Amino acid sequence: MTSPEDVNPNDVPPVAVAPTPLTREALYELVWSEPMLKVGPRYGVSGSYMARVCILLNVPRPPPGYWNKLAVGKAPAKPVLPDARPGDELVWSRDGDPIKVKRALPRPPTVGRRRRIIFPEPPSDEHSLVKGAKALFEAAPVSSDSGYLRPSKKLLVDLTVSKAGLDKALAFANQLFLTFELNGYRVVIAPREDHLHREEVDEREEPGGRQRYWHHWSPWRCTVVYVGTVAFGLSIIEMSEEAEVRYVNGEYVRESEYVAPKRRRYSLDRTWTTTREFPTGRLCLQAYSPYYRAKWVHRWREEKDRDLTGRIPGIVKELEKAAVEVARLVEEGERQAELEHKRWEEQHAKWERERAEQRAAEALKESKEELLRIIARWAEAKNLEHFFADAERRAEGLDADERSKMLDRLGRARQLMGSVDALERLRSWKSPEER
Repeated sequence: MTSPEDVNPNDVPPVAVAPTPLTREALYELVWSEPMLKVGPRYGVSGSYMARVCILLNVPRPPPGYWNKLAVGKAPAKPVLPDARPGDELVWSRDGDPIKVKRALPRPPTVGRRRRIIFPEPPSDEHSLVKGAKALFEAAPVSSDSGYLRPSKKLLVDLTVSKAGLDKALAFANQLFLTFELNGYRVVIAPREDHLHREEVDEREEPGGRQRYWHHWSPWRCTVVYVGTVAFGLSIIEMSEEAEVRYVNGEYVRESEYVAPKRRRYSLDRTWTTTREFPTGRLCLQAYSPYYRAKWVHRWREEKDRDLTGRIPGIVKELEKAAVEVARLVEEGERQAELEHKRWEEQHAKWERERAEQRAAEALKESKEELLRIIARWAEAKNLEHFFADAERRAEGLDADERSKMLDRLGRARQLMGSVDALERLRSWKSPEER
């Protein structure tokens, strides 16, 4: 019997890994046909990893003990595959390669009569996007240019905040997300295959002004809420205001907070003042259309005497109304994209026809020029053949030794100049079609 130590790893045949991407439907059939411990290795991952993929794609999987019960005929019935929810990923790729998925056009929710927005007060739990986010933001470095946090993790809830404003922003995000969820609108990190884009963030209370040469932290994928099947991007921003500051010992201090040191005789105050943006602690919610061909942005800014949390029911209602407009913009954008694609195809076909005509004309010209060159070389070779024939005739009158030498030179001359056979030369010519 061979022990594991006696086996050379190079002698072990590699395990064939099944190709991905894998759709929800295919994964559903797989996990109900054999245990997860067999399905995972087939795709180069563990069984527990494949279980997490099932959660990601909202695919039900067999409960613990299912296969033992199935062997004795006591297994529970196989559940049906539920419809994909808005925000569910539809395919999985082992290597994380970009995947294109054709989805139906987004549709707003069907709201008949006016309804009251359900508002959790206080929130009984943390939303999944908020849970664990605080530690990641608190561990992040602070930008020396702006004073805002820059987490290293990129799949996070979309917050642009300072360390002082983090708790307030997370509390608002939690209340907002839970309110959306209670009213049937799912809040998630955007699915990778949807390729939704994030709207740029300008945290200034008075947007515009002088150009900035730095950028805020931004997540890889935007935070979205699905109102019906219409996605709205959500960015929670701590606003900033311009204030006069003084540069002291490598950092900027508000002029109102600066305390000048006691000056000694002949000492100089080596500081100077300028203006700079500072986080204010007041929040702004930026909701936007993440679809490339549907431009829509709305912002709710917190005021000194009115915070954003109390405005959440109104925000939900406004997004319900805006879902109709965004869905219309997406549909119009798709129609424009189809028209542009059709125009591009027509233009491309025209370019191809023009290139084909140009290539045909060039082939005709080159073919004709080559044929004329072949005929000219043949005519030249024909004259040489007359020369060789005359030399051969004259060599007949020489003595044997001299004739042998001359005929040998004549043979080498013929070999140097090549054949005068017209058919042989014609075989090397290419017609316009052959070109």
